[in-house]
Amino acid sequence: MRVKVLGGTGYAGSAIVREAVKRGHEVTSYSRSLPTEPVEGAAYRTGSVLEDSFLAEAVADTDAVVETLSPRGELEGKLEGVRDRLIPLAASAGVRLGVLAGASSLRVSPDGPLLLDVRPPAPEVRAEVMAGVAVLEALRHSPEELDWFAVSPAASFGAWAPGEATGTYRTSDDVLLVDEEGRSTLSAADLAVAILDELEVPAHHRRRFHVAD
Repeated sequence: MRVKVLGGTGYAGSAIVREAVKRGHEVTSYSRSLPTEPVEGAAYRTGSVLEDSFLAEAVADTDAVVETLSPRGELEGKLEGVRDRLIPLAASAGVRLGVLAGASSLRVSPDGPLLLDVRPPAPEVRAEVMAGVAVLEALRHSPEELDWFAVSPAASFGAWAPGEATGTYRTSDDVLLVDEEGRSTLSAADLAVAILDELEVPAHHRRRFHVAD
């Protein structure tokens, strides 16, 4: 399979690149700069996703695109616009689109409130959290021909909470998964396993799913 990863040098993106190469896929990372430790067997393209030509290249000649961008740096306040352009490009190209959506839009129980309402984000990360919420609505209103999936990692997910790579994971649709101590955790490596499993054996067409240890 030909797989392209937008944000392929970041925390989640680099793990996805590594897992895809490990499984024998043809992988290209798209990012602003080259990584300090590139994954052997992956190709790297540098540029800005704010440029339409860079986005168009990312959806060309591929089977799937996985978007792992964060609204930081040059993308602060601009990620929604990038996704608004990426969605029709992917639909026109006929490629499968996977997007990281965050955990805040999950429910804390089947009939309970959203995690966003129970645990409001701190001001410094609110924009990032709301970008994850907004992408779900954009995808749900995307052209019917676009085969997309969104992935909400565990509530504690990021370089600040690396977790342990187990090679296994649990999934749900919209309800937050926690362990016996009430923690919702996931390593980048296990997220990558879940995403590659979805790419290889699609089970969530035009749907979001949640992944946690």
